[in-house]
Amino acid sequence: MNTEIKNRYEKWLNSDKLSTSYKQILKSMTKDEIDDAFYKDVEFGTAGMRGVIGPGDNRLNNFTISKANLAFAYYLLEKYPDAKNMGVVISHDNRYMSREFTLLCAQIFNNLGIKAYIFDDLRPTPELSFAVRYLKACGGIMITASHNPKQYNGYKVYDEQGCQLVPDKIQRLLEIVSSLGDVLDIKIPKEEKLGQTIVLDDEVDDEYVKQVESICLNPNLDKKGFKIVYSPQHGAACKLALRIFKDLGYDFYPYLPQCSSDPNFSNTLSPNPEDDKAYKYLIEYAKEINADLILTNDPDGDRVGVGVKNKNGDYILINGNQGATLLMEYIFSNMKKHHLLNDKSVMYTTVVSSQFGPKVAKNYGVKVEEFLTGFKFIGERIHYYETTKNGLNFVFGYEESYGCLIKPFVRDKDGLQAILMYSEMALYYHKNNKDLLEVYDELQEKYGYHCDVTLSKEFVGSAGQIQMTKIMESLHDNPLKELDGVKVIKIEDYQKQKRFVDGKTEIINLPKSDLVKLYFEDDSIISTRPSGTEPKCKFYFSTVGKSQQLAQTKNDDLQRAFFAKYL
Repeated sequence: MNTEIKNRYEKWLNSDKLSTSYKQILKSMTKDEIDDAFYKDVEFGTAGMRGVIGPGDNRLNNFTISKANLAFAYYLLEKYPDAKNMGVVISHDNRYMSREFTLLCAQIFNNLGIKAYIFDDLRPTPELSFAVRYLKACGGIMITASHNPKQYNGYKVYDEQGCQLVPDKIQRLLEIVSSLGDVLDIKIPKEEKLGQTIVLDDEVDDEYVKQVESICLNPNLDKKGFKIVYSPQHGAACKLALRIFKDLGYDFYPYLPQCSSDPNFSNTLSPNPEDDKAYKYLIEYAKEINADLILTNDPDGDRVGVGVKNKNGDYILINGNQGATLLMEYIFSNMKKHHLLNDKSVMYTTVVSSQFGPKVAKNYGVKVEEFLTGFKFIGERIHYYETTKNGLNFVFGYEESYGCLIKPFVRDKDGLQAILMYSEMALYYHKNNKDLLEVYDELQEKYGYHCDVTLSKEFVGSAGQIQMTKIMESLHDNPLKELDGVKVIKIEDYQKQKRFVDGKTEIINLPKSDLVKLYFEDDSIISTRPSGTEPKCKFYFSTVGKSQQLAQTKNDDLQRAFFAKYL
């Protein structure tokens, strides 16, 4: 244990501000646990501040939350002259400490004279984004760790557009955070005139649900006999999702063991829709009732996982790239039929998403723009074109990590919009004697067979951080020229903001990011970046082949060759 980590640990252990229970946790920590809890300050990543709950500088607790929230309060007061009256909306998911952190943040705002809006209970992330816009607040906070394991929680900040803060905006917030000093030394000031905490009534729920239900393209489809199994994974989307299904007459079957807001996630093997284990009990239930479709939100309700029954009665999971490609085909074909597409229609995605979706969009004449990982960049771009004369019209946006947005009354991923559109799409094709897997195969026959695989490797503690840094440094400083005999024909280095192709250097007009993207002469792509929310590195492998089997084999070979070199 190095001296700095030891000093940090002992300061916490000896502080009179810590509870007896926290001191007991500190005393019981192993050396590795101390290292991980104190080797750095918990920091803002691509989706705000996220970390394991517990004592320590690199943990989520009342001290780290208070510091971040005090900084955000100062940021809002500096940016908005009427911040105190405009107020801030705060929502939370089902996790341990979520309600406590929500009330703590509201109290800090009130102490500085700022109005705080809170809900009576947990609400999903997309509704938080909507509420900021609907109430014309100057900002928002979502207390959530999204789909992370149960020991995590998080703190995400939103601007007045209901969009997470992009780098240009968050830089000032980070400067204020840094100026506040050690978390144990933070003192919350108290204004003479305190702000008020307002508990929101049903109005925001009603307006949000009304907007979600308005996205339907074929609302009059006969829904009888098309069975949908649904789970909120113990999370925040349950109440509104069930309401939407009921309002619109869907034959839905909630998996009740996962409908309780349980912070321990007792009845699921994983709350993450990207993890196959999340579907085990849902598939069992779907088989029991012979359901046609499985849908699951993640705990904060911004992502959706999908399982489809095939002709043999088996349930096949589709990933975020596949699901978004299907949604684009359905949405754009119906919009075209009703003359709702034009030369200003635009779809947004990320630089690590599949090559497949943009091909579908361009086939319908929809423009495509790519951004860094983080839906905030998509939200910001929507606002940019709204305020630009003759700007482009948003028609869809998605990330490969199971999140999408259909209508921009929300400025983040919206899992409630997604479950509704997946339901309508699957029902529409069912009425035409097709399941979603058959539709996807038809698209692959037209555009090529695609295989996209995202893998995460964990790098825990300071030693893990060093190893992950070495991998990224190697990719930045000594990029591959070939892999397993296949030449690299283009390199995009987003940290250097440069693209290298045909001996030429081009500028990448996106914010700096620790991401390297390699393009190979056989149309394969490998993208590598550290996670912005966990001590992991994420690897994206994209291949195209003349059949699904060839694309998959090609992807497997690409993974083996790459990991043999770097891990």
